[in-house]
Amino acid sequence: MPGFIPGHIRYRGGRWQEYPTAMASLLEEVRKRTSIIAGPEAGGGDLSSPELFEFPFLYLSGRYEFEMPKEKEIDRLRRHLTYGGFLLIDDGLGLVNEGFGRTARELVRRLYPREALEPLPTDHAMFKSYYLIRSIGGRQAVSQELEGIHLGRFTPVVFCRNDLAGAWARRPDGGWIEGCSPGGEPQRKAAFHLGVNIVLYAMTGNYKQDLIHHPIIQRRLNQG
Repeated sequence: MPGFIPGHIRYRGGRWQEYPTAMASLLEEVRKRTSIIAGPEAGGGDLSSPELFEFPFLYLSGRYEFEMPKEKEIDRLRRHLTYGGFLLIDDGLGLVNEGFGRTARELVRRLYPREALEPLPTDHAMFKSYYLIRSIGGRQAVSQELEGIHLGRFTPVVFCRNDLAGAWARRPDGGWIEGCSPGGEPQRKAAFHLGVNIVLYAMTGNYKQDLIHHPIIQRRLNQG
């Protein structure tokens, strides 16, 4: 499989791909802003797919409740994350106890019954893996926190409530499908910056945790 290609997880029930162009739009930004060789769009498959382990970066998104994966599928996902995989959960509705968020949180609980989603600290490597992230963008501004599951020094599961896909998605003519409220285009820009950072973090982990203090790197991170 050439270059970096994320895997968009299909699920039963609900609507697994609210914005079909969102990941292609993010990957275009990754190619433009970094030296990463990224594919034109995400791959797709359910958790029982033989190709699951070919995608180091998995993406789960939606607005509505969905059918809980089978235990064997959850086991496969846990194994993938244990051996270096990464999962971004993008909640398009943003409600904790309703819709997609409720089911996605239950999935995380079944994945890691002894762990809990916790807000990422402001000095987490994800917030400085490329840009210096000062705000959590998205189509909406439900929360200024990212939540995650920590395994040792790595965070293989990250949960965002702001509908990143809604901010990334483009129409066929190149325009934006959705407006970003209440912050407008700066909020969309923040969503792209965060997306790039999440991709870099998924691929490199904590290697920039100490380098962030170097002034040359800090100036680079502030570009864009």
